Amino acid sequence: MSVDPKKTASNGNEKILIPQEQQAKINEMRKLLGPLSGKALIYCSDASIARYLRARSWNVKKAAKMLKQTLKWRAEYKPEEIRWEDVAQEAETGKIYRSNYIDKHGRTVLVMRPARQNSKSTKGQIKYLVYCMENAILNLQQEQEQMVWLIDFQGFSMSHISIKVTRETAHVLQEHYPERLGLAILYNPPKIFEPFFTMVKPILETKTYNKVKFCYSDDQNTKKIMEDLFDLDHLESAFGGNENTPFDINKYAERMKEDDKKIPSFWIRETSPSSVPIDVPSLDSIKLDTDSDASDNEKIVRSSDSVADASLVNNPDQNLVNEEDLNVSAAVH
Repeated sequence: MSVDPKKTASNGNEKILIPQEQQAKINEMRKLLGPLSGKALIYCSDASIARYLRARSWNVKKAAKMLKQTLKWRAEYKPEEIRWEDVAQEAETGKIYRSNYIDKHGRTVLVMRPARQNSKSTKGQIKYLVYCMENAILNLQQEQEQMVWLIDFQGFSMSHISIKVTRETAHVLQEHYPERLGLAILYNPPKIFEPFFTMVKPILETKTYNKVKFCYSDDQNTKKIMEDLFDLDHLESAFGGNENTPFDINKYAERMKEDDKKIPSFWIRETSPSSVPIDVPSLDSIKLDTDSDASDNEKIVRSSDSVADASLVNNPDQNLVNEEDLNVSAAVH
């Protein structure tokens, strides 16, 4: 595995290691993980292990604990087995979807429109989020591990947000998809959202929080940021682009069904000769707090961040890995 040390930092305070040091940490972590087989073995590529290490500032014990929890979660939740038919009802309003364009750094783009929330089921909302994350990763460009979230606040009101769903979203993203979010752009959030966002900080890790940026259509800096990040001919008009084609659930459903066909091949990949498959010890089930079908009515609240800094655009915090790792990690994580 080869990782560019100049591109491993999410912020200026993150520990940076040279490739040899990184590989040593990865090897050390493999010893702590113990023997793996099946999907767990495929999931734990060098690139995947490196993401968990970066998420825990290269602390091997903390990263190993985090990854073990993800392996338990995946064994219980089975995110790779979710298919379009399982989440189609949640998707029908276009509240979350993978765009048909990428940013200029090759990152998959997930578009989110909270005002189009069509469900009160925490369970259903989280399941659809997980499906979207898995699909976004499946469609990552080579040598890219991260994605961009574009969040459109048109028509938003506080009734569209639940504290329970917010907590579960943060938990799933941070604990089981570390270093997958490159940037989250909150586009034209209303003032009523500011107190909500003030209360989000305790839920978010510093790394995640620093990737969330407020952008406003009437701000010149925002215009430059969007131009630097996206081809405006492909970017939707809601985000300052020139594309006016509305979301079409029928066409999107066909795209997702085609993507679903690609998933099984990544989980039946032959193990390399150097890896000896051994039965994985039984994984204790770990459950998300999603047992309730109804999200509660509590609301959380937090202050507005400054408009996205253009320096973030020029430092996409991406990590280069070799082609073998990418073929697995970009699709399987």
